[in-house]
Amino acid sequence: MNSPANVVVYGFDHALSSAITGVVDLFAQAGVTWQNIHHQPSQPVFSVRLLSADGSDIHCSNGITLKADGALRANDQPDVLLIPSIGSNIDRVLANEQCLYPLLRAFHLAQVDIAANCTGVFLVAQAGLLENKAATTHWGFASAFKHKYPNVDLQSEKLHTIDNNIFCTGGGMAWFDLALLLIERYAGAEVARQTAKAHVLDLPRYNQSLYAGSRRQTVHQDELVKDIQIYMMGHLNTLVALPALAAEFNVTTRTLTRRFKAATGLSPGYYLQQLRVDHARKLIETTRCTLDSLLPQIGYEDASSFSRLFKRHTGCSISQYRAKFALVENQ
Repeated sequence: MNSPANVVVYGFDHALSSAITGVVDLFAQAGVTWQNIHHQPSQPVFSVRLLSADGSDIHCSNGITLKADGALRANDQPDVLLIPSIGSNIDRVLANEQCLYPLLRAFHLAQVDIAANCTGVFLVAQAGLLENKAATTHWGFASAFKHKYPNVDLQSEKLHTIDNNIFCTGGGMAWFDLALLLIERYAGAEVARQTAKAHVLDLPRYNQSLYAGSRRQTVHQDELVKDIQIYMMGHLNTLVALPALAAEFNVTTRTLTRRFKAATGLSPGYYLQQLRVDHARKLIETTRCTLDSLLPQIGYEDASSFSRLFKRHTGCSISQYRAKFALVENQ
């Protein structure tokens, strides 16, 4: 049997404790839990350690204190280094973790697999490892991430990205997706499936746009664009053509498009699509509306066209979304 791969989970103050303890458990139980259930010999896939910057205790964001197995050192290179979620003020953690960044760069040069969950991706970006690379993070922090790291190819609709031995996952509880992804990488798809089944986890999940709410790009200083966004929200049930929208605000279509994209990162048309899909989600979650009764409320006439749009934005069909998220009394 091959020697277990060496996994280090890096713990830091104000980390999300579940993203540490949960991922430690999942790695440690790969090749173990399923085998125990079926009375087979255990074959651990990973050797897991929890390390901190200097070996001291880790004070997590919820008040739990975790004991580290030791200190993270440049000459002690793991196969996998996992960075958990930041559970409180991101800028404070980024400022406190200066000693981590040179270690991340050294491990990256040594071809260590570096994996970060949710807002932990900010730490990898702060080390400069994501310049011109694909990444994802929690959808609720995507705008802040884009502003802070404009040269990163942020794909926040995705639940995970892989680029040159750097693994990123979005969503606070997506640590189990990250762990299963790495279990498959080191032990194969069958062990990953066994681990998921043993722990009653869904496998696979590909995107997080399904879970994103109606939080859209409004954090900017362009008052014209803010007014346009408010106008769009108030006219979801009508067809808003770009020339008519530009005329409404006494600007050219070129100026409107340029300023809108500069402020939000999106074209006006794509932003309006997002608003309509978000409104459709809300109606599906809270009312008994059929697709035919929903369409006039979001400015669509063609059911098949909107169904394709909905699936493209959320990753699932309207019926699947209704089954997953509609309130029981509305089903």
